[in-house]
Amino acid sequence: MTQRVLTTESGAPVADNQNSATAGAGGPLLLQDQHLLEKLARFNRERIPERVVHARGSGAYGYFEVTDDVTDVTYADFLSEVGLRTEVFLRFSTVADSLGGADAVRDPRGFAVKFYTRQGNYDLVGNNTPVFFIKDPLKFPDFIHSQKRDPFTGRQEPDNVWDFWAHAPEATHQVTWLMGDRGIPASYRHMNGYGSHTYQWTNADGAAFFVKYHFKTNQGVRSLSTEQARELAGKDPNSHQTDLLQAIERGMHPSWTVYVQVMPAAEAAGYRFNPFDLTKVWPHQDHPLRRVGRLVLDRNPDNVFAEVEQAAFSPNNFVPGIGPSPDKMLQGRLFAYADAHRYRLGVNHTQLAVNAPRATTAENYGRDGLMASHAHPRDRKNYEPNSYAGPVETGRPLSAPVAVTGWTGTHAAPAHPKDDDFFQAGELYRLMSDDERSRLVANIAGGLAQVSREDVVERNLAHFHAADAEYGKRVEEAVHALRED
Repeated sequence: MTQRVLTTESGAPVADNQNSATAGAGGPLLLQDQHLLEKLARFNRERIPERVVHARGSGAYGYFEVTDDVTDVTYADFLSEVGLRTEVFLRFSTVADSLGGADAVRDPRGFAVKFYTRQGNYDLVGNNTPVFFIKDPLKFPDFIHSQKRDPFTGRQEPDNVWDFWAHAPEATHQVTWLMGDRGIPASYRHMNGYGSHTYQWTNADGAAFFVKYHFKTNQGVRSLSTEQARELAGKDPNSHQTDLLQAIERGMHPSWTVYVQVMPAAEAAGYRFNPFDLTKVWPHQDHPLRRVGRLVLDRNPDNVFAEVEQAAFSPNNFVPGIGPSPDKMLQGRLFAYADAHRYRLGVNHTQLAVNAPRATTAENYGRDGLMASHAHPRDRKNYEPNSYAGPVETGRPLSAPVAVTGWTGTHAAPAHPKDDDFFQAGELYRLMSDDERSRLVANIAGGLAQVSREDVVERNLAHFHAADAEYGKRVEEAVHALRED
């Protein structure tokens, strides 16, 4: 049988469906990558009106307070003074299910924070896990398709879930997180949050640093077993929403201590693995946690639809002193998130109360479009430069520039000495207690044993064997035992 050729929607053959085009190996993504933009733009428009991912969500207002001086690594205004408070809105969510799904399910949780700073809104879009399943945004639509409802059966299919993971060995680390004890948080209050991506901070002298964010829950980490989650999801599908709402109403304001890991930019190229790889963590012995502040939630929204469902977060909403890194997944999301909101909520979604700046005023030349709410004086021009005292550029970049070299094209990430897809999954497994390992193995085997194709099962087993010999052996034995029953 002749193999069919993958093409773009215009019929052009696709040369590489695994690597986005970058400015040299390891460089930023290129806007000219039509295949990537087409995939992400179409993916964002697949469903209306709820989000394609992170549809089921809860949120609350609060504040972020600086507790430690970090001005040596960033000149961001909201981090400039110990004791300074900034209003925030935090949206929690599950990832794969629809708006009517249950809260107590085995799924990563979104952890998206909007800081209403004096220099504009800063959005930090993260999860409750420090890593993710893939490292290139070109694979994101395919990944989500494999995890959501099958277009024919209308349900999530183990064959699809595990077949994608079988072809994505880099997912092994996140699969180990997801299937472990922290895969089902007991509530939104009892889980950590992570920026997950690598970001860039720049200090007042122009020195650049790469950072990773950690939000450590002050309520303590609590999770549910598979059996507890099934029971709770049946009794109260809104369990996490109910818990968050009632805790804040009772005055039990949840809080998180915020830390960063800091890497001088010059160290990135020589680090033992790619520091911009979203499937890996930075070991704390290399880059210890450095405390920055605390985040407190103390006010519930008045209207869930207006303030939670219409909340729009985009990782390209930076403020001076903070910027992106060459993390390919982050680079793809810089486009995809904002594009999704313009489609779902309209081009003027930033004028909605929950999304508008609060500590400053937006000044730009955007006009008109669906649901435009701003009335401008008749002499206010809609072009720049102009001779009528309109807003002007500052001439100062938000963050330090990143040097790029090499040929344009689709590149795999540059190789570092420890760049493999399995060693951190193995390290995570070896950190677990015997009981944690047993539950992890049972959770993986319970899903993998339902897969109908033996070759898909074997591909996945090979990943666990590569991570740790005992890990692979135990999963293989558990899967075979379930398949023989």
